[in-house]
Amino acid sequence: PLYLLAANSPHIVDIELMPKGLHNEPDRLRAALQGRIDAPAQFTYDAVALGYALCSNATAGLVARDVPVVLPRGHDCITLYLGSRNAYEREFSEHPGTYYYTKDYWERSRDDGVALGAVTDAAIRQQYEEYVRKYGKDNADYLIEVLGAWRQNYRRAAFIAMGIGDESLAERAAQEEAARNNWEYARLAGSLQLLRKLVDGEWDEDFLIVPPEHAVRVTYREDIVEASRPAGGHTARPKMPGND
Repeated sequence: PLYLLAANSPHIVDIELMPKGLHNEPDRLRAALQGRIDAPAQFTYDAVALGYALCSNATAGLVARDVPVVLPRGHDCITLYLGSRNAYEREFSEHPGTYYYTKDYWERSRDDGVALGAVTDAAIRQQYEEYVRKYGKDNADYLIEVLGAWRQNYRRAAFIAMGIGDESLAERAAQEEAARNNWEYARLAGSLQLLRKLVDGEWDEDFLIVPPEHAVRVTYREDIVEASRPAGGHTARPKMPGND
């Protein structure tokens, strides 16, 4: 979706994809995003626009440096696919316990599952191996059984159709996952509205604009995030190679 929107944007937009698996470790995702914000740019940019929401607090604490950092106000990526916080809140209120799927997420998740905002099977396998090393096989089996219990809280699978390209294979995968788990299945109409405004620079109340030398802070209010001065009142750009 972002590539399509960037191609039609009135602005010059350079897109950089981050590894999807970073979502499983919010602290690593935050560090990776901050690293890209801090890195010297080859060109002069007006802003860094993040295709992320709060995402398990992964974006909380990010600091803008020389240019503003902009992100949609949302709890997770599902808000971006549904197109607004209102659509997100309505869906979660009327249908709690829903597992969400989209085509592009499925394309980048072929080896570890297809759902948004959930611990993937590959991540669980990796965690299991670590538990075996630390605690032994019996304890590892128990811990992984507890971790896998999250599936019991789900009753519905929803495929968010964005209307970009052929979505049939991804939707079929979502339907098969629903059948395997005896979940209800639903097809939802997604919306590019929020993402389009992100890449077109139409940053209204649906977005947080973090000025230089300010950080993202969670508000625990309806607006979700705000910009604030980091502790100490100032920030320092890390010394980068060639930045003497």
